[in-house]
Amino acid sequence: MKVPVLIELFQQVREGKLKLDDPLPIRNEFHSLADGSVYTLDAADDSETELYKAVGKTRTLRELSELMITVSSNLATNLLIEKLGVENIRATVRSLHADGMNVLRGVEDGKAFAKGLNNTTTARGLQQLMDAIAHGEAVDRESSKQMVEILERQTLNEGIPAGLPHGTRVAHKTGQITKIHNDAAIVFAPKPFVLVILIRGIADQKESAALMADITRQIYQATQ
Repeated sequence: MKVPVLIELFQQVREGKLKLDDPLPIRNEFHSLADGSVYTLDAADDSETELYKAVGKTRTLRELSELMITVSSNLATNLLIEKLGVENIRATVRSLHADGMNVLRGVEDGKAFAKGLNNTTTARGLQQLMDAIAHGEAVDRESSKQMVEILERQTLNEGIPAGLPHGTRVAHKTGQITKIHNDAAIVFAPKPFVLVILIRGIADQKESAALMADITRQIYQATQ
């Protein structure tokens, strides 16, 4: 669900509503989709913790988008969703015909989770978004190029990249919660392709990552 947030950010930049270097105050206080009550994120449950030390300070939208994608920061994600507006994100998803991608809320909203109010996707919906970026059709060609560059700086590379020959360029975004492990990638092979792998039901992420890598290896060998 962080990929459509990235696309919407660049959409609003193109429309002149925002600039990537605009500062945003850092705070750890959000409102539940379930009842509007306040909730906070726990740094211990996040993949990135330095941003929590910046509460009360500011970071640019560019810096937050980098953290959201490259280290999958939940705090950066929630701050961007609040700034961009979830309805705007949903509208952009619809405009790109990413059926099955449903963004409802920020991350770690426990009360909403308990009520089944969750962000969802399908492999095809996520592939549609990655295809749009790959073909320069997510916002515009220059914005898509910048998004590819951010996605290439992804630091969590145990899934799809691990199944590719060393040195293969790959722009991708991972996602994981309990027994869910996903990876969506633009693979810059001699014959480029977009690959989305969604895995459910495996508790050990090392095992699910190895499965992703094996699937990727077989697809690469079959297509190149």
